[in-house]
Amino acid sequence: MKRSDRLIGMTQYILENPMQLISLPYFSERFNAAKSSISEDLTIMNQMFQQEGIGYLESISGAAGGVRYIPQFNEESSEAFVEQLCRRLEDPERILPGGYLFMSDILGEPNTVRTIGRLFASNFASLGIEAVVTVATKGIPIAYAVASFLNVPVVIVRRDPKITEGSTVSINYVSGSSRKIQSMVLTKRSLEQGTTVCIIDDFMKAGGTIDGMKSLLREFDVNVAAIGVLAEAEDEEEDRVVDQYTSLVQISNFDVRNKRIEVKKGNYFK
Repeated sequence: MKRSDRLIGMTQYILENPMQLISLPYFSERFNAAKSSISEDLTIMNQMFQQEGIGYLESISGAAGGVRYIPQFNEESSEAFVEQLCRRLEDPERILPGGYLFMSDILGEPNTVRTIGRLFASNFASLGIEAVVTVATKGIPIAYAVASFLNVPVVIVRRDPKITEGSTVSINYVSGSSRKIQSMVLTKRSLEQGTTVCIIDDFMKAGGTIDGMKSLLREFDVNVAAIGVLAEAEDEEEDRVVDQYTSLVQISNFDVRNKRIEVKKGNYFK
């Protein structure tokens, strides 16, 4: 096999298996090449990944070692993407009756959602995340995008129990924005004790839903290492019940009457 052909095959495999430790003998046997040649190929790939700003290869030494692809997104591209996202969300036609913001079209764009997932995954890559947790709302596409880059499963918290999921754990919580008592459930088979997770959601006002998820996850004795939200509302900051989180955009000056909205970068870049 030519080196060019081998490089294409190795690159495809590595990009499709992020965060997974891959041994050099695996590549050597799969592509019928010496380990020295595989090492040279990996060096070339690592240089190109960093040059293109899509991540890097982490080398693990020892008998059980190998390489692991760590997905990243360079700062310049990240800021350009978020700035463009802010401008799109500032369209006054997105303001809905009742003070809601229409984002369904954005969350339905595969490339946009994939980039959002890459941004969060880049931020959380060093935390040892073993599962991505979200509630059964519009945050599900983002959660799957994050999980695809971290190469971990998605766990979905539901509002109502499903008979197909077996026994569940249920809690009641107070919604931060409406102050209403609501409930959420999670199947007992979804998470093992001691699992490290991150919580992903599409929108956060006071943070009541996320705080409810944290309370539910405490019943499973898991570690919540990070919280990521696509958009946060600035005007709810005083009553916010969640303080440790990462947001991509921040919505402020939401004027329903005059059809004005201001969107700026979130704390992701701080």
